[in-house]
Amino acid sequence: MEAALEKKKASEHPAAAKYARFVNPAFVKLLGVYGYGRIFLRARDVWVWDHEGRKYLDFLAGFGSVNIGHNHPRLLERMKAFFEEERLNFVQVGPSPQASELAEALAQRVASPLEISMFFNSGSEAVGSAMKLACAATGRSTFLFCQNAYHGTGLGVLPVMGENRIRKPFASLLPESIAVPFGEPGPLKQELSKRRAAAFVVEPIQCEGGGMMPPKGYLQEAQSLCRRFGTLLVLDEVQTGLGRTGNLFAYESEGFVPDILVLAKSLGGAIAPIGVVITTPEIHEKAYGEMSRFDLNISTFGGNSFSCVAALETLSIIDDEHLVRRSAEQGAFLIERLRARLAGHPLVRDIRGRGLLVVIELGPTDKGALNRLAPSLVQAASKQIFGQWAALKLLENGILCQPAVSQWNVLKLEPPLTVGQSDIERFVNTLGDIFDEYRDISTVVKEATKRMTKQFISGWAF
Repeated sequence: MEAALEKKKASEHPAAAKYARFVNPAFVKLLGVYGYGRIFLRARDVWVWDHEGRKYLDFLAGFGSVNIGHNHPRLLERMKAFFEEERLNFVQVGPSPQASELAEALAQRVASPLEISMFFNSGSEAVGSAMKLACAATGRSTFLFCQNAYHGTGLGVLPVMGENRIRKPFASLLPESIAVPFGEPGPLKQELSKRRAAAFVVEPIQCEGGGMMPPKGYLQEAQSLCRRFGTLLVLDEVQTGLGRTGNLFAYESEGFVPDILVLAKSLGGAIAPIGVVITTPEIHEKAYGEMSRFDLNISTFGGNSFSCVAALETLSIIDDEHLVRRSAEQGAFLIERLRARLAGHPLVRDIRGRGLLVVIELGPTDKGALNRLAPSLVQAASKQIFGQWAALKLLENGILCQPAVSQWNVLKLEPPLTVGQSDIERFVNTLGDIFDEYRDISTVVKEATKRMTKQFISGWAF
């Protein structure tokens, strides 16, 4: 009976109807705009299967949450053993052995003087908690962040959200915060010199902001400026951490150590929700050192034994399988192959990346007739259509991928760090074949319009 249900059309699958009714109706409708129509049910390593048994190469990896691959067999075995041990999962009235072990393992991997870990349930919660920590340690309440930043959608992090569409509906609830250009130390120095900012919250690479890389030396100078003016630098490595960029942590290639480091996503091995804030003993003492303040930044589920054991095993797998080195090598291979296959394509503006975080910036590079006659239309099509259209064509050819959340003209590639060269060749060849069919923006607009018209007539059928 269950197998028969899974073979139904996606729009008739019980999960689609229930999700639309009880979880997020707008999301299901959005998926129906183009007609995504997939219910994903199973995954292993770099592969995902849908309700009809179709197999997909995963170049999305849960937006960077699946560094060790889906359902890693070693991690599954460790978690089975954990359940058989009947461990206490929520330890509220004493030290947790599992949280203690994880904190020690993290301290051994991060740079000194980072040492103390505080555990939470997600990246968004952890970034918000890092901001609280900065306020408590400095006595200040203003935040600095970068234009186009993406730090999550929780209320605590919205003050430093660069995506206005997400931030604006709640602006009246947010504390004062100031945006500065990413990669420009001058405007940052100007705001820091006012000595009002508790924290400068920044990503080492703006993943959802279009895969923007900082100029060499920028983050090191930013840290120096922050210390000069009494502001703490919070580095959001939720998406870049744990090998994604070819280093265990992205800051390692930038020549500095942040005051506060935030990790999440792939730390849980793609099965456990966990986020962590790592800081120095000095900063933690200033903020929460007194017995009357020990519980000002804790979470009921934060540091639960299940998540900590999953994270510990994930760290060991990253070490034992040399996934950091693999990320650097395979990422270089991916960029090399993409540049060779897409060289001279009139709709590919740039290919850039670090490790297995690679982006393809899309949009017309020539001065064609449509560009001259309707530049605003071309710009809108590039920003709002092209990235999702490319992702849809890849989906229909058996590959999962998505554009950057805030820059839909940038296709973001971040497969599991276990991806092989044959998988990369498959991706590059598939993408190249698709792009061979689309060499001007008018063709993309024409086909997208035709598809969306059909979907509109169908009532945005999923």
